Amino acid sequence: MSIVWTFPGQGAQRAGMLHDLPAHPMIAATLDEASAALGHDVLRLDDAAALRSTVAVQLCLLIAGVAFARLLGHRARPPEMVAGLSIGAYPAAVTAGALDFGDAVRLVALRGRLMEDAYPHGYGMLAIIGLTQPALQPLIDLVNTPATPLFLANLNDLTQLVVAGAQSALQRIDALAREHGARRCEMLQVAVPSHCPLLAEPAAELARAFASVPTHAPHCVYLSSTIARPLWRGDLIAADLAHNMARPVRWRDTIELARERGARLAIEMPGGSVLTRLAAGACCQWNAVSADEHRLDDLVWLSDRESVAN
Repeated sequence: MSIVWTFPGQGAQRAGMLHDLPAHPMIAATLDEASAALGHDVLRLDDAAALRSTVAVQLCLLIAGVAFARLLGHRARPPEMVAGLSIGAYPAAVTAGALDFGDAVRLVALRGRLMEDAYPHGYGMLAIIGLTQPALQPLIDLVNTPATPLFLANLNDLTQLVVAGAQSALQRIDALAREHGARRCEMLQVAVPSHCPLLAEPAAELARAFASVPTHAPHCVYLSSTIARPLWRGDLIAADLAHNMARPVRWRDTIELARERGARLAIEMPGGSVLTRLAAGACCQWNAVSADEHRLDDLVWLSDRESVAN
């Protein structure tokens, strides 16, 4: 049996998330390292006004995820597997040793700018709860036109799906989904149409930036949430990271893969608990917990207990 650490994507951010990290020299060192890579104090990124920016959101999720993972890895047994949803794949890759943190900070800043510049307004993402993919896809096909693009973006669970596209298309699919039995539709705190072909050109530009960045074979299993498979080579992980903004997220398949590979404890890094709830719903045979909802000592105890069980 083993442990998987999960790293959330956009929508999990909250004001103060960097300031709320534990007061510890390892956390402070990580914040300083990120500030040096960016050339300014990263603690300016996590107030409500700053988090209106896609760049700030993605950087906060990267930095918080890496900082807490470093601290937890120092105190407790490290994970056998890591997986990240969307931007969460970057702290997952850093934690696995596949990408240096300073490079990740600079690449994520570029990623956010490319996405923001491509779609500065008029686009977003909508979560649809209560419909399966076969039920939702015909509605997406009905709405999707060159003037009102709309795509299936995230397969988070069997009946928790996310679509991305133009605001007018999101409004229409909201009404159609409710008419066809969706229990709830909710706009996400994401200002760009992630995980669909609309971001193919920014992804290609980011891939060119990755070409000059060294990557490494991971020292634990890196699970790609776009193909729901483990990747063992640095160049393949780099390609996965660069292009994930333009590819659908297969999160349920990824979590199922972790379970099939023996994971019995899933710990979600800051900031949020969405992945914890999805993991708990996907399998009753393991323990899924969130760093935001548990004390560090409790996470250490759970990790050590899993080690003893093995």
